Amino acid sequence: MSTAAGTKVRLAELVATLSLGTDLGMAQPMEHVLRQSLIALRLAERLGLDESERVVVYYVGLLAWVGCHVDAYEQAKWFGDDTVFKGDSRKVDMGRPLAAGSFVVGHLGSSRPLVHRARTGLAFLGDGRRAVRDMVENHWVATNELAARLALGDDVRDSLYQTFERWDGKGAPAEARGAQIHLAARLVNLADVVEVFHRAGGIEAAVAVARERSGTQFDPGLVTLFCAEAPALFSALDAATNWDAVIAAEPALAVVLTEEQLDASLEAIGDFVDIKSPWTIGHSRGVAELAAQAARGLGLSAADIVLVRRAGLLHDLGRLGVSNAIWDKRGPLTTPELERVRLHPYLTERMLASSAGLAPLGAIALQHHERLDGSGYPRGLTGSAMTVPGKLLAAADAYRAMTEARPHRPALTADRAAAELRDGVSRSLFDADCVDAVLRAGGHAVKRRRNLPAGLTPREVEVLRLLVRGLSYKEIAQELVISRKTAGAHVGHIYVKLGVSNRARASLYAMKHGLMGSE
Repeated sequence: MSTAAGTKVRLAELVATLSLGTDLGMAQPMEHVLRQSLIALRLAERLGLDESERVVVYYVGLLAWVGCHVDAYEQAKWFGDDTVFKGDSRKVDMGRPLAAGSFVVGHLGSSRPLVHRARTGLAFLGDGRRAVRDMVENHWVATNELAARLALGDDVRDSLYQTFERWDGKGAPAEARGAQIHLAARLVNLADVVEVFHRAGGIEAAVAVARERSGTQFDPGLVTLFCAEAPALFSALDAATNWDAVIAAEPALAVVLTEEQLDASLEAIGDFVDIKSPWTIGHSRGVAELAAQAARGLGLSAADIVLVRRAGLLHDLGRLGVSNAIWDKRGPLTTPELERVRLHPYLTERMLASSAGLAPLGAIALQHHERLDGSGYPRGLTGSAMTVPGKLLAAADAYRAMTEARPHRPALTADRAAAELRDGVSRSLFDADCVDAVLRAGGHAVKRRRNLPAGLTPREVEVLRLLVRGLSYKEIAQELVISRKTAGAHVGHIYVKLGVSNRARASLYAMKHGLMGSE
């Protein structure tokens, strides 16, 4: 299949892309999971595993922790920043009661006032242990569901089920111990932790933690092999080509997704991302369908309609990198919290950029919070720098979000959301044609109007004509019976929409597009 002309998308690329979001959700730098997977594969090769066995190690390595964000809402409720909690957990041997207890207590109610932390601690004594068990179980259920939707086999899913098992039998769900644990799960469990310690303290630190947890968390035989081969296992892991190395390391013949398989996989990933917060369940698919229908209404090509829909499914992938303590906060966000929120479209683009087939989707998805006047984020693009698919996605996302409840506000009615979107057009936030297309797709009656270039409104064309003739703001205001301030605002919006900065360039645009004639 191709998301751009002649470009194919492999299953490995899709799963590796999702792993980058998993990294962010665990407070790890991007490519932690890729490096972990390479370590596990290198160990598998030294064990002499055949191709089919290495395929299992490959996909388990990339997907083992993907379910960790499913309970981010509950994790944030108990432990504050869920990403920090998950990141710090790798530093502790959770099979040691004192260490595990100290870790949990130290994170209960993290970053909250002392009174709140005390209340959280008391509540945890009653429901906390059950909540933690549920989190582990939910992780498996969600990961298994995603693996099934990606058409991965039972051998991969069985190993994913044992992600949290331990050699000493003290893991979860504590149904296996020792050699009962699938080899792929044992390899990935070891590779995950040693990669973290290697990044922080080099080979010595990685070897030390492996030996310390040998026979408890880790398979002693694998630890012996790892310690003997550590320098070679970590060789070139710090290179800037981990993505290429992981994609090239897929053991079997490269699985290239068909059009139908890619659509199904992107739907699965979009749904999976939305589960991160109870406030966004169904959001990505809703935006994708609305944007695609609007694209049809605008007469976009079949290829662009497909691109818009697929970008809509993935537009919030970067949300995985922001804590639920922010997403689910009921009060106003602080300035640092707002800055984290403003990063999520960039993170989406960054994750998709590694794959040639998925990068075009990232370029569109990046724009879903951009605004024509440059007031959006993450890049402050103006209308001239935004693409039509990007403008459509921005309008569709805004409309859909307004009609959904959020922790800080109730859902707006469809009519109120439509009014807000139209007001955004008047303030040069959204493209008029794209808003009309989105509203039609949403079932609203929209008056047919002259198809004006650059999303100009009829009133803005009137102002443009007077501006081009050399009238001042005051004279434009007198001519149209509006205030001088309103006339100035119209001119500002016109400049933004046309991508110009002065009257002379606005004149050239007006002449080129035949805007100086009478109605």
